[in-house]
Amino acid sequence: MTSPIDDGTVSVRYLVDDVAATLDFYTTHLGFTPITTFLPAFADIRRGNLRLLLSGPASSAGRVMPDGRQPHPGGWNRIHLLVTDIHAEVTRLRAAGVAFRSDVITGPGGRQIVMDDPAGNPVELFEPARA
Repeated sequence: MTSPIDDGTVSVRYLVDDVAATLDFYTTHLGFTPITTFLPAFADIRRGNLRLLLSGPASSAGRVMPDGRQPHPGGWNRIHLLVTDIHAEVTRLRAAGVAFRSDVITGPGGRQIVMDDPAGNPVELFEPARA
């Protein structure tokens, strides 16, 4: 295996149905900034040390596998974004029409809620418990 390039960036790939709509969602609502765009196939965006690769059906990541399976968006694995006031964020995002999978859930480590991006990929907002 070759040595990884470690600049502190973590990259996650999401398969999406509409790269432009998903790019708009993350940049408008969640504070990401564009890095490169090759519409309609691909865009990558950044928030802090997270680089999110948005791969549409026309991208290489969207091609049919040799066994016939078709990559598609959705599921429950998700990016996890820290927030300082989850209720304020939920209010802001709901007012903008963002769809959530649940209400805010409180657990031992803090509070969380899961929303969907335009392709149905989950995004978790998490407010850590205060010590």
